[in-house]
Formats: sequence, C-alpha cells, structure tokens
Amino acid sequence: MKKLLLAAAASLAFLGSGAAYADELADAVAEDYGYVFNLYKHFHKNPELSFKESESAKRMAAELEGLGFTVTTGVGDKWTKSKAKKDAGEVGDGVAGYGLVAVMENGEGPTVMLRADMDALPLEEKTGLPYASKVTMTDYLGQEAPVMHACAHDSHMAIMIGTARRLAAMKDQWSGTLVIIGQPAEEIGLGALAMIEDGLFKKFPKPDYILATHTSGWDAAGDVTYTPGWALANVDSVDIIIHGVGAHGSAPQMGKDPIVIGAQIVNALQTLVSRELDPQSAGVVTVGAFQAGYKHNIIPDEAHLQLTVRSYEDGVREKLLTGIERIAVAQAKSAGLPDDLMPDVKIESDYTPATYNDEAMTDRVMTAIADSIGAERVYARPASMGGEDFSRFGRTPEDIPALIFWTGAQDPKALKAAAEGKAPPPPANHSPFFAPQPEPALKTGVQAMTAGALELLGKN
Repeated sequence: MKKLLLAAAASLAFLGSGAAYADELADAVAEDYGYVFNLYKHFHKNPELSFKESESAKRMAAELEGLGFTVTTGVGDKWTKSKAKKDAGEVGDGVAGYGLVAVMENGEGPTVMLRADMDALPLEEKTGLPYASKVTMTDYLGQEAPVMHACAHDSHMAIMIGTARRLAAMKDQWSGTLVIIGQPAEEIGLGALAMIEDGLFKKFPKPDYILATHTSGWDAAGDVTYTPGWALANVDSVDIIIHGVGAHGSAPQMGKDPIVIGAQIVNALQTLVSRELDPQSAGVVTVGAFQAGYKHNIIPDEAHLQLTVRSYEDGVREKLLTGIERIAVAQAKSAGLPDDLMPDVKIESDYTPATYNDEAMTDRVMTAIADSIGAERVYARPASMGGEDFSRFGRTPEDIPALIFWTGAQDPKALKAAAEGKAPPPPANHSPFFAPQPEPALKTGVQAMTAGALELLGKN
C-alpha cells in the first residue's frame, strides 16, 4: 500500500509541471464523455451479483449491437447452471451464465479481444452519491444481500462501451477483428472459466491478444499504471477440519483438544513462507477464520480453519499447498491423535490462477498509451497479491499474450496526503465508501483502451 501511495504521489509532480497530452482521440473521448458518464451512472445504480448480471448484459449487448457488432449472449450458461446445481442445489436454479461476446470484422489483420467484467459485490453502499445503489438481491448461493459496484466494474462496462464507440467510428484506422466480451462472475473467480468451458476460443475468433483495464482506487485519477510479468497472484482457498476428542473443560486429560492443535497449526504455518520459500519468491498464507467450540467449559471435538493462500509461480503454489497439509497432519500426530482422526485438508478446486502480463505486449501497449495520454501519466507499479480471473484467458493451452493495466480513479490530493502521513489512505476498491472520480477515470480509461487496441490492430 505504501509503495502504491508513494508512486501515485510521485506522479503528481509530473502532472503539475506538464500540460495534458491532447490529440484527436482525446477530443473525441471528451465529446463522448456525457454519454459514457450516463452509462456509468446507470450501471452503478443498478448493480447485479455474480451469475445474476442479466440486465447489465442486456444493456451491454444493446449498446454493442447498435454499433454494428454481432453479439452472442448466454456464453457460459451451460457450465454455470451445472456448477450452481453442484454448489447450491435447488437454490442455484435461478443462476445463469450471462457472458456476452461481440464481434466486429474489419478486413485482414490480427484479432484483439477486449474484456470487461460486469458483476458487483454484496455490500451496502455508503458513498452518499446521488446515483448510489439501493439494490438488494439473492446471491449465487441463495443468501440475500445489499449490492454495490464497490470494485468499479460499472466503470469497466462504461469504459468498454466508450472504447467500442471510438473504435467503431475509427474503422479507417485499424484492420482486423475486434472481439469484446462482457464477463460475469469475476468476484467469485468463476466467470472466465465458465466462458472458456463453453467454447469461447472455439466458437468465436481466437484472439492474438487480450487486453483489459481495471479501475484502481490506489492510483491517482487520470493516471495509468501497469506491471510487466507477474502482476496478480494465484488465489487458493483451503479449509482444515481438525478432529479431536471432546471432554469436560475441567478434565483436559480425557480428550484431545482440537483448539490447541489448531493453534499449533496456525503458528507452524507461518514458517512456510519465512523458512521454506526462497526469500526472492513471494507467498502468503493467511488464516482468516478459526472456528471451534460452543461453551466455556467444553473441549469440542472439532475445529475449522479457513485459509487464503497467495503466490505467483506454480512451483511456489504447489510447495505452499503441500506444506499446509504436511503441517496439519504433523501437528495432529504430535498431539497423539490416531490415524483415523487426522485433519481433513480441503483445497478448493476452483482457484484463481496468477495473472501474467506478457512483457513484449506490455511494452508495446503501454508505449502507445503513453504516446496518447502523456508519458508523465503512465508508470509501473509493484505486483499485487490480489487476484483476478482475467488470468484464465491468457493461461489456456492457446497461451495467448494478455495484459491488464490499471486506470487510476482516486483523488490525487488524498493519495498525496496519505503518502505523507497526513491522512489515512482514502477508501479504495471493495470499500462501501469507494467513490471513483468519474470524469478523469472514464476519460482516461476510454482513451487508454482505445489507444492500446489501435496499437494491436494496426494503424494506417
């Protein structure tokens, strides 16, 4: 966090000393801002949870069809319904796959895929905006919750439509095939997988490049940041069920305390990163929940640990996951538990793979964006241990070059004050108070995505 704040603060010096880069694209984006902003307000006011994005997909499809794209909806529906049946049973009957694919062919040339995600988060909005969400709905697993676009996917949809409008109006400046996808269920890490499993790369033109942007509350509004190579982490969820032998709290010698065993497991897990990984390799093992017991004087017969595990390299991921199981079993054995009471270690199969930004593509696209919006507004940022299922598009057997970059949305003065220790960090992504500065964020996002797409599609 501190590195990001300092980087954003450093960029302010450039912003203050140089005039903004202006060209025909910037002028066109500025003229179209009112339309894009109204779209953004519509999406923000009407958020939808993962695998519930029916109206968002419908609006995206209508906008793209109006621009001359051939649009297919319901991409990923079959996989999604099968997954919902497995995970949620009858509760999942109302779940559907709302992925959409829009194709525009414009002569010979490369195929470039642009991706925007559509889903929102189960949060009650507290921004106080006049277009704030007041929506509540039932989620993927049947739980009712308030809904908010706290991760700025509303801006992703608006930026994508703005980009499509520019590219559709500039067909004389590019040649090839443009594919735009509206992806569901990014927040639960399943939407990209649903679309791929439903034949995304078989039913539609296979891309030569895949490009996306993510609105960032950690970067100054009007700036663009990027990370070449590993950018975002593998995200694994692990559950450890510790079996013990219950007893009265006054007679611990009569039982095997799973709480004590669990505490020893929590402590031992800290050595996985500090003592088993190469210091130059990144990894995180966090115990986010420890649940056990019902009453003061009862030793329970079971405890439950919930972990999030982060890494970049696949070898590091494997070492952490196997190490977790080894430590859990070893601690149980050291407590004298028999083999039939060893812990159950469950690694969720639907993990989010790490995101790798193709370095050659990154250099090419970011140079084009810098030429368009001004080099002083484009800078590298450190890799993050956050996760994004955009990674799946580039990690298929096709091994397609992919890049996701960040469009800043935060008040530069608030970032500067936080970097100087004069104020706490301002609310950012996943906060109920997160309110991007829409004009610089939307304008910059549209201009950057358009410039990047034009670079990949080739300019006349």
